[in-house]
Amino acid sequence: MTDKTAVQQFTGIKAVAFDLDGTLTDSIQGLAEATDRALEALGYRKAGREMASVWVGNGVDMLLERALTHATGEKPDAALHAKCRQLFDDFYAETVKTGSPAFPHVAETLQVMADAGLDLAIVTNKPSQFIPSLLAETGLDKFFSVVLGGDNVKNKKPHPAPLYLTLGEFGLRKEEMLFVGDSRNDILAARAAECPCVGMTYGYNYGIPIADSNPDCVLSDFAGLLPALGLPPLTHQEG
Repeated sequence: MTDKTAVQQFTGIKAVAFDLDGTLTDSIQGLAEATDRALEALGYRKAGREMASVWVGNGVDMLLERALTHATGEKPDAALHAKCRQLFDDFYAETVKTGSPAFPHVAETLQVMADAGLDLAIVTNKPSQFIPSLLAETGLDKFFSVVLGGDNVKNKKPHPAPLYLTLGEFGLRKEEMLFVGDSRNDILAARAAECPCVGMTYGYNYGIPIADSNPDCVLSDFAGLLPALGLPPLTHQEG
């Protein structure tokens, strides 16, 4: 279902877990800048924001593998990849703080969810070391009782392991937690865990419409989650 925001889509939900990059925050500027600076330091041309936006979604290592393959014309060896990763980490520690603003209506919508008693979590493939500063900078850190980075679990999304762990943390059944993401990997993880899921259209999905992954619901505005969960629309909250 696409943007049927006036109709409740989900019942019995006690927790909502979210992807981070492309779902809660528009992180591509910080990721692209750090990637370009790492490439330049290695003597390669910048890739640019547009290319980086197609490469994100499978964790930093895959982002850099794609960037290096694009720059060199072949898959990088382990030594080059490791050097690029170290450079990226150094640069991203700076760019993550200024290049990752929250998408419209995210903070207000999360506040309504929290006030309604929903447990909130982040399940991302982003390395955990970068998450606290990003959440603090955007003011979103106060909302989440569970935050899982890509290095907090053995298997990243699209494997369901991160969602299983989140369900365990909350003590919930699979049908009681909604997962919200912007990429095919998010929907695949939710399907594998048998959790209901929402796909957001504004994020990063390798240039492919999120509807093609067949989430339970497709939304173009983060605030549309409220009526989908049976909560009052954001306009009512603000009015």
